[in-house]
Amino acid sequence: MGGERRTDGAAVLTDAEKLKGLQDALLSTQSVEQFLHELADLAARLGHGGLSCGMTMQPSGRPVTVACSDPLAAQVDEVQYQLDDGPCLRAMRENHVVRIQDTAEKAYWPEFEAQAASSGILSCLALPLTVDGEPVGALNLYARETAAFGEAEARAAENFAESASGALALAMRLASHAALIEQLRSSLGSRTVIDQALGIIMARESCTQARAFAILRSASQNSNVKLRDIAGAVVTSVTGEPPQPPPPFETGTGH
Repeated sequence: MGGERRTDGAAVLTDAEKLKGLQDALLSTQSVEQFLHELADLAARLGHGGLSCGMTMQPSGRPVTVACSDPLAAQVDEVQYQLDDGPCLRAMRENHVVRIQDTAEKAYWPEFEAQAASSGILSCLALPLTVDGEPVGALNLYARETAAFGEAEARAAENFAESASGALALAMRLASHAALIEQLRSSLGSRTVIDQALGIIMARESCTQARAFAILRSASQNSNVKLRDIAGAVVTSVTGEPPQPPPPFETGTGH
């Protein structure tokens, strides 16, 4: 049996299920890229109300969302990258938890919060992911209701992030540096292809991005084909060419 049911139909994970999910993801996935996506999906099931999760890392100096539970999380992450500040970047750079209980108040990062609120995100929680005590990324949780991250919810998320950091550290040690960079690049490439396919589906079906993502994920699950491959087939069917890879990571020093 799964955990308590969320209002959107997905199960909220119990503590035991969180740990088992992390263990299963680490043991069953064959790459850091796949593990990160499993991690994002697990994190999105931490609370009530339908959370979105993005994972920020900066493998070559520039922050990118290497995995997300849905496109909305990546969009809200990207707003912060463009502004060069926000909860996820602050959590990663300063190695501490950042919480916004109501984006409508615009009390911390007015421009970011205004854009988040306009996208339907009303509260946020960003938690650092660390390896050997050093922050290497951030786990970004976004909720569609205000005050979604009270003390109990924040503590549960912190415990998950701590366990996730340990699993991530092990996964990164199992991969060579070159292999890790390539896998993160592949993860970003997957997101690019999926975004292209979502645009095509939205135009075809005259639907929202959330609905387009649900269509794409359903096709992936029903055919037992990876989401990226399904997305690639959609893009190829329209353009006549395979999806183009994203530009290489920018080099430079991080903040």
